[in-house]
Amino acid sequence: MKKLVLLITLFISSFGFAQQELKLDIANTLIIKNLSFSYEQYLSDESSFGVSASFNLAKQSADFRYNENTMITPYYRHYFTTNEQWNFFGEGFFGINSGKKESVKNSDIYDVKYTDGALGVAVGTKYIASGGLTIDLYGGLGRNLFGSDSPVIVPRLGLNVGWRF
Repeated sequence: MKKLVLLITLFISSFGFAQQELKLDIANTLIIKNLSFSYEQYLSDESSFGVSASFNLAKQSADFRYNENTMITPYYRHYFTTNEQWNFFGEGFFGINSGKKESVKNSDIYDVKYTDGALGVAVGTKYIASGGLTIDLYGGLGRNLFGSDSPVIVPRLGLNVGWRF
């Protein structure tokens, strides 16, 4: 029992000393009414893992919107440069998404709800200011794997502004 408590304590305390970031995707929020938050934890100078949560605030009838109403996206990033201010990265992600897709059957139009998982890749760049401000720009695509009612392609685009602590 003491070993288990020690292991849990060491695991939790390791998160306290690592660099972490909280970010808001301002482009999605301002342009298409999609609220996206991200948390990222660095494993080393060259890699990190994180999770993003997106909530689509646009109406289903909007001219331009993401198909997904909600999306939770765990991701892993590998940084190809170790510059203290500008870094280029590649990302692998798995986006768990849900939404509604319009369907037609016997001349009737109705919405079909779906939940699916998309596996994908993205590339981007990140600026890190000496005071802790971070700005990252990325783009990528994923493919939904499990459902037949969900859209095939899932975009991963963003312009995040955040804070490193």
